[in-house]
Amino acid sequence: STIITMSSNHWLLAWLGLELNTLSILPIIMKPNHPRATEATTKYFLIQAVAAALILYATTMNAWKTGQWTISYTPMPAATTLLTIAVALKLGLAPTHLWYPEVMQGSTTGTALIISTWQKIAPLSLLMMTHNNLNTNLLLALGLASATVGGLGGLNQTQTRKIMAFSSIAHMGWLITALALNQALTTLTMIIYITMTSTIFNFLAATMTKTISDMGMSWPISPPLTTTTMLALVSLAGLPPLTGFMPKWLILKELSTLPLISLLLLMTSLPSLFFYTRLAYFMTITTPPTTTNTEYKWRFNTNIKPNTTLIMTSTLLLLPLTPLLYNTT
Repeated sequence: STIITMSSNHWLLAWLGLELNTLSILPIIMKPNHPRATEATTKYFLIQAVAAALILYATTMNAWKTGQWTISYTPMPAATTLLTIAVALKLGLAPTHLWYPEVMQGSTTGTALIISTWQKIAPLSLLMMTHNNLNTNLLLALGLASATVGGLGGLNQTQTRKIMAFSSIAHMGWLITALALNQALTTLTMIIYITMTSTIFNFLAATMTKTISDMGMSWPISPPLTTTTMLALVSLAGLPPLTGFMPKWLILKELSTLPLISLLLLMTSLPSLFFYTRLAYFMTITTPPTTTNTEYKWRFNTNIKPNTTLIMTSTLLLLPLTPLLYNTT
C-alpha cells in the first residue's frame, strides 16, 4: 500500500499522465482531416507541451530544494507559482486563454465537449492536491481575470463553439476562485459545470447547430429539447431557481469576508448573462406562432442522446438539493 500511495503522489508520474492525456486527444481533434482541425491540433499540442515543460521545471526545482517528489509537499513559493501558471495555461484561464476559443472552433462539437470538460479534470486535480501551498492572491486574481475575459469575450461571437469556449473560461474563473476558498466547493462546482456544459453540447450535437442563427431553426427538430435547452442556458448563466445558481451562491457565501472581490465577480457575470440570454432569445424568437422568413432545416432523424433527459434534469432542478450536495462533496 505504501508503494501505491507513493506512485499516486509522485510528480513525475503525474507529469507522465498529463502527457499521455495530451497525446491521446490529438488524434481525436485531428480526425475530421480538415485544415482547421489540423490547425487546432497543432495549437493544442504546442500549448500543452509548453505547460507540461513548465510543470516539469517547477517540480524539478521543488525536488532539488526539498529532496523528494511528493505532490502534496510542494512548499517552494517559486515552484507553486510556476505550477499555478502552467496549470492555468492548460485550463485556458485568462490571461493564458487565447488558444482555447481557436481550438474549440477547429474541433467538432463532440471533441469540443471533451476539451471543455474531461481535459480539465487532470490539471485541476493537481491544483487540488497542492491546495495547501498555493498562493491565494494569485488564484483569486486568475479567477477574477478569467471571469472578466470570459464574460466580455463572448459578447461579440456568433459561433456557438466560441461562445461555449468563453463561457468555459468564465466558469473556470469561478472554479479557481472556489479553489482558493474551499476544496469541497471546488469539486461540487466542477461537477455542476460538467453537467451543464454537457447538456448544452448535447443540444448542439443533436441539432447540428454551429452559429447563433442556426439556433432559431431548432424548434422543428424537437420542441421539448428547444424549450428545456433555453432553460439550461439560463441555468448556465447562474440564475435562480436553477442548478447553475448553486455554485455561484456558495462561492459568494465563502467570499463574504472579501466584499470587493465578491462585487467584481458579480459584475463580471452580467456580460455572460447577456450572451446566454441572447442565445435563449434566438432559440425562442422563431417558435410558433411567430413566423420566420428563413428556411427551416427539416431533419427527420434527430440525433438525441439517451442520457439527455438525465443531464437536462440535473442542469435544471438540483438547487433544492444544495445542502445535501454541499455537505457530501
